[in-house]
Amino acid sequence: MFLALRELQHAKLRYLLIGFIMVLIAWLVLFVTGLAQGLSSDNASSIQNMKADYLVLQEESDHRINRSVLTGEIWNEVQSRPGGNPATPLGVHMSTLTKEGSAAKFDAAFFAIDVESMLAPRVVEGTLISNADADHVMADRSLKEDGYRLGDRIVDQATGASFAIAAFTEGQSFSHAPVIHMSFEGWKALQPNPAKPAPIYNAIAWNGTSEQKEALVRDVSGIEIITKEEALQGIPGFQEEQGSLIMMIVFLFVIAAFVLAVFFYVMTIQKMNQFGVLKAIGAGTGYLVRSLIFQVLTLTIVSLAISIGLTYGVSLLLSGIVPFSLTPSVVLLCSLLFLAVSLMGSLLSLYRVIKIDAIEAIGRAA
Repeated sequence: MFLALRELQHAKLRYLLIGFIMVLIAWLVLFVTGLAQGLSSDNASSIQNMKADYLVLQEESDHRINRSVLTGEIWNEVQSRPGGNPATPLGVHMSTLTKEGSAAKFDAAFFAIDVESMLAPRVVEGTLISNADADHVMADRSLKEDGYRLGDRIVDQATGASFAIAAFTEGQSFSHAPVIHMSFEGWKALQPNPAKPAPIYNAIAWNGTSEQKEALVRDVSGIEIITKEEALQGIPGFQEEQGSLIMMIVFLFVIAAFVLAVFFYVMTIQKMNQFGVLKAIGAGTGYLVRSLIFQVLTLTIVSLAISIGLTYGVSLLLSGIVPFSLTPSVVLLCSLLFLAVSLMGSLLSLYRVIKIDAIEAIGRAA
């Protein structure tokens, strides 16, 4: 690729400007992608991290867990099904809480679970509570970052129920609020009539095959079974939030394709005479095409490397300020898409190179 490298060296400023624009576009794509992932995790990591294939909800609940109400009878029917499919109930209660002795309020989601089931979260500090413990809860560690400590008591504003934090968990949020896991004994204190609590759940986490799922829906009346992905779409604002960000990312890729196409096309037009002379002295079309592709790939790869570094650098600076998550697999996917977009943007230039007539180009040069 002698010709490509010589040209990059000769026209440093021109290619530096193009590279700078590619860095900005790739940086923006990666940052918005990381922001989309971060917001998705902040909105629904508790659902994403569930070790369940499906969620059983009340029929006509529009895939929204907080709209679903399942009775103890339905839970008994589901768990007594032949086949022994793993199943466990889940209670969800959005609440406004305060720290005991403080007037500062924060929003949180109570998740009532069987702490010995597949819904038990991973504890990163403290100890796992027991099913008989009605006084202790396990809070997402985002509360620790806000100044809460083990042993602090939190008070539900609606019922006045008070609970002590026994452990901190990781990756547990719901509807942009930290999740606080509790036992069903503690869940009774949040019910409308704590003196005579009726067994009421919002969902049942369930594992099984698609055939077993269809049989369960057919045999148990008043329920619908959804996947975790469908449950995510039912979280208020999740679909709209992710849809807007994904649309931005798509438009950024489209803009990148057009911008790169224009830049490389203009540069190719400016070099038509040189390409014609090279063809006249024996340079093949394939050689010229490979030279142009090498230039595009070199600029794109270097720009991507700089953009990835900038993205992770900025994410470290904004850690704890904005929700941001960018996994290596997503970085690789975005990089491959950006490479593909860059090559697509150079197709028009490649076409002009292939169609160059050496005699005509020499005549214009003369």
